[in-house]
Amino acid sequence: MQKVLIITYYWPPAGGPGVQRWLKFASYLPQFGITPIIYTPQNPSYPIVDDQLINEVPKGIEVIKEPIKEPYRKAALFSQKDAKTISSGIIPKQEKQSLLQKSLLFIRGNFFIPDARKAWVAPSVKFLSQYLVQHKIESIITTGPPHSLHLIGLQLKKHLNVNWIADFRDPWTAISYHSELKLLPQAKKRHLNLEKEVLQSAHHIITTSFSTQREFQQKTLQPVALITNGYEKEADPGVNLDSKFSLVHIGSLLSNRNPTVLWKVLRELIKDNPAFAEAFQLRMAGKVSQEVLNVIEEYQLNPYLKLDGYISHKEALTVQQSAQVLLLIEADTKATRAIIPGKLFEYIAAKRPILAIGPKVWDVQHIIDETQSGSVLDYQDYDVLKKSLLDYFKLYQQQKLISHSKSTLKYHRKSLTEALSKIIFQYVDQ
Repeated sequence: MQKVLIITYYWPPAGGPGVQRWLKFASYLPQFGITPIIYTPQNPSYPIVDDQLINEVPKGIEVIKEPIKEPYRKAALFSQKDAKTISSGIIPKQEKQSLLQKSLLFIRGNFFIPDARKAWVAPSVKFLSQYLVQHKIESIITTGPPHSLHLIGLQLKKHLNVNWIADFRDPWTAISYHSELKLLPQAKKRHLNLEKEVLQSAHHIITTSFSTQREFQQKTLQPVALITNGYEKEADPGVNLDSKFSLVHIGSLLSNRNPTVLWKVLRELIKDNPAFAEAFQLRMAGKVSQEVLNVIEEYQLNPYLKLDGYISHKEALTVQQSAQVLLLIEADTKATRAIIPGKLFEYIAAKRPILAIGPKVWDVQHIIDETQSGSVLDYQDYDVLKKSLLDYFKLYQQQKLISHSKSTLKYHRKSLTEALSKIIFQYVDQ
């Protein structure tokens, strides 16, 4: 068995999409001749916790934990709510930010480069430099965000010349929230320089989206592979569909993920179609920005809104499978074209129609078209959106609303892990 050290910030009991990718890779890697060893913080400050995920950690896997200094804990002394929402990625629009929120964002952007976990780099390099030698481990994988973990990989490669794969679950300097961090020119330059050094130093880069793969291929001569996120379980035929015509969104709805066109269409359908008004339900499971809730209230949708708050991953899978239509929303910006939410693949596996609303030329379009699992619209598609919802509703009334998805096996976690294992073995005994 080939050993590989996986350096990840998110590990159970962390909740949310960030933990799923490497939890599942670690589960399947032994089937391909690779023993994963996990390196993760001992005392992390997770914005979301899902204790049920502890039960999904592979039995017998070695997990090494070292202490980390978390600045968000200090920020919470001033405002626990602001510290938690900002660390979750929920950033209010600039005109609605308080002085404290502006200050926290400025400090985060300009004093913590590349991110708030930068203090973990030096002690981790010191510890792992000894650990890798003692245990004869020659291959490491870093996964970000937080992208500071790639700096651990960078230093270990310099010190030990280990085989290093850098996995980017999201872009770095091209990610949408960078514009909201109030970066000074020197901070922007520092980010770009660090990103360049990581991309040109790692033996292999992995991205989760087509656009990020193309972006990085223009920034480095190192190989850049695409391994998307995926799903693990097919839909359970025993799960009953909602009796209501439910439009369901799973996960966080940040301030900039606020499709007014959808709220407007829903208001019109409720007003003009009594049958739709009687059957309709808008259900959201996860953190929802107050700004999104305010706009929903403006369009008088509150009587139809069901807010579950954060639910466990296990519960989310059941909710997805019982939905009549699954809603996927991304911000309408150029930067978000490269974002393929991890839940997309679980949506596909749930075998329910997907209604995706996001930027034009969105990477999601390729996957939904390929799998024939739904439709993708942009923020200007009022008429098309209204027709799509009416078509779905008519099929619901006829009890014929189903998904005809196909070509999904390539996105199963085991298939994706096999692709990862081939990359790992490229550097064995070199």
